[in-house]
Amino acid sequence: MAESLGEIAEELRQLRLAREIEQFLYAEAELLDQRRFDDWLDLFADDARYWMPMRRNVKFGDQDRENTREGEEVAWFDEGKETLVQRVRQIQTGIHWAEEPLSRVCHMVSNIQLLEVSSSEARVKSRFLVYRSRVEIETDFFVGKREDTLRRVGDQWKIAALEVEQ
Repeated sequence: MAESLGEIAEELRQLRLAREIEQFLYAEAELLDQRRFDDWLDLFADDARYWMPMRRNVKFGDQDRENTREGEEVAWFDEGKETLVQRVRQIQTGIHWAEEPLSRVCHMVSNIQLLEVSSSEARVKSRFLVYRSRVEIETDFFVGKREDTLRRVGDQWKIAALEVEQ
C-alpha cells in the first residue's frame, strides 16, 4: 500500500531530526576529546541538571534499589551548569592534580534512540564508551548509558538534563 505524501514527509522529518540529534551527540564527544571545555559548556542550558546515581549490587527481585534514589540518597553527580563551569575552570588552571599530566581521551557514542519529541524538547537515550589513558601505564574504560533531555533554543539544541547510568 502506497504511503501518502504526508506520511512520507513526517517520516523524513523524523529521520532528519534523528540525524540532527546524532550529530549533536557526536559533536559533544568531539569537544570533550579536544578539551574544548568552554564550547562543551555552551551546549548546556542555563538551568541544566547533570545527574548520575550510584549503583549497587542487589538481590534478585530488589532491582528498584539498584540505583540510589534521586533527592533521597547520595549520587556520583547531582550538579547544575554553575558547578560544571567551576569544574572546567579548575581544570583550566593547569594545576588540577587529576589531569596532570593530561589524559588522552576518546569518547564513543552509539545506540541513539529518540524516546519522546515535542516542538521544543527531545528525550534521547544513548550508550557510551570512554577510553582514557594517562601517565604511561594507566588506562580506564567507562561504559554506560545516558538519557538526555535536549531543548531547542533558537536554532540549536541545548542539554537541559543529563542522567548517566554506569
